[in-house]
Parts: sequence; C-alpha cells; structure tokens
Amino acid sequence: MAIFYYLFVKPISLLPFNVLYMVSDIAYFIIYRVLGYRKKVVTKNLVNSLPHKSMDEIKNIRKNFYKHFTDFLFESFKIFSITEKEVLERFKVLNPEVLKPYADANQSVIIVGGHYNNWEMLAVGIDHYIEHQSVAIYSKLANKFVNGKVLKSRGKYGLRLIPRHEVKAFFAETKELTATLFGADQSPSIAKKVYWTEFLNQDTPVMFGVEKFAKEKDYPVIYGGMTKVKRGHYEFEFEVLFDKPLEAPYGEITKVHTKRLETQILEDPQYWLWTHKRWKRKRTPEELLEKELADQAMAAKV
Repeated sequence: MAIFYYLFVKPISLLPFNVLYMVSDIAYFIIYRVLGYRKKVVTKNLVNSLPHKSMDEIKNIRKNFYKHFTDFLFESFKIFSITEKEVLERFKVLNPEVLKPYADANQSVIIVGGHYNNWEMLAVGIDHYIEHQSVAIYSKLANKFVNGKVLKSRGKYGLRLIPRHEVKAFFAETKELTATLFGADQSPSIAKKVYWTEFLNQDTPVMFGVEKFAKEKDYPVIYGGMTKVKRGHYEFEFEVLFDKPLEAPYGEITKVHTKRLETQILEDPQYWLWTHKRWKRKRTPEELLEKELADQAMAAKV
C-alpha cells in the first residue's frame, strides 16, 4: 500500500484542481461506462428508494451520481496535499453562529449527518469555523500505513480523531468543549442495538449511537447538511434538531435525524453514496414479532 500511495495517490493529490477534474472525467468513463462498478447495486438502490421516478429519471440520476462519485474519489486524494487556503475557498459553513450559544454556555454538542456530498472536505474544514473542538470517532483500518496517512490527512487542520475503543475514556477525561461528528447512515450489520424505521421507502436499521450518546451526555443534536454549490465547492449548514435530548421519547432522535437526511437526499439524490449495500440487514424473527405487536398496539389506539 505504501508503494501505491507514493506512486499514485500522492502524485494525484499534488495536481491542480483543473487537471484533477480532467483525470476524474476519464475515471468516470472507465468506472461507469467500461467497468460498470457496482452498477447493479446502485440501480437497485435507486429503484427501491425512488419508486416515484421513471426509469429514464433513474438512469439520469445514476449517471450524475457516478460523475459526482469519481469527483469525490479524486477530491479525497487531493485532501492528502490540500492547503488550508484551498480548503477555506472550497468549504464554507454558512451559519456557524448556531453553535455560538452552546459555546457560550460551555455546552458540547453532537453534529449528525450522512455520507452525502464530500465528508472528507468536512473533516479538514469544519474546525476552522466553530469554537468547539471538532471530534470524530473512527475504527482503525487494518493496514497500519494507510491508517496513519488517513488520520494525518483528516486531522491536519484541527479535527481530533478518537479510536472507537478509546471513546469512553476520552469523554470521561476531556475538559474541552467538543462537537462530535456522526455519519449515521452506515449499515449496522454487526451492531446489536439498532432502531428500525422507514428510510428511503425501505424498512431500515439505523445505528443507535447518536441517540445513546446524546442522552448519556445530554448533548444537543445538530444536523449538519452539506450542499454542492459547483464542482469542488461545498457549503455546510447547521440545524438544531434536539436542544434538550433527555426530553425526547425513545427512538425520536434517531427517527428525526434519519428523516432529515432522507429529505436532503430526495432533494438531490445524486450526491448520496448509492454504491453502499445499505439494506443488506433484515429484521430477525424476534424483531419482526416486535414490529407486529407494535403495529397491533398502534391500530388499537386508532
């Protein structure tokens, strides 16, 4: 992996953006037109998630997704060499004042979103705009070399990355004001604690970490929405979802932040990560029984 990094990734990252996008255009043709990388997965996800769209519309979204996907890949390579000046030209937080009252009150927060647009640009840009110390929780990559390079790249402009197994100790000891970033749309294939809800027209298990963490720490939950202004330029906005998480009933935080992400995806679906096998986990017999009993209880109330 070290050879691949120094012979391919690092040289690509040093290219100016205009040349980088020329390479991305070539990669789009190869990945989409020639190889058809995960095209069946993407098509199935789009058809199931957007049943109101015609097949022609699905194909157009799919094509635009792959164009964005290859841009994202090469922008991610660029992160290894991007300057702070370039980051601030291409990533802007429109309303950082939303977090100011929490900073003034010495209140840490949670920022939740999904794998939408360019989360690597978020990683290198977010800390510049907020008074809180930005924090992200990560699982170590198997390859030690790659893990080190990714951590150094993502954390070079302020973001602090905490290994998953050190999270409890870090938050027990830290005196810093933190804004912890969560990408909550991954498939919880292993996690036992999930919340089932409808997401993009499908029965979906959602990781319970955001809600669990918010209630344990009494941290307000803020949605972070990223929009693509033009090629390589992104804007980010905060939206308070739960100012007092302890008052929210069970499952409400998870349901609301999932629905908020869904709304953004439906507005511009080409910018979500459709190559991900998001719906591979199905309810167990026990979970199906729980759902049936809950549906019956709900019907009895009506």
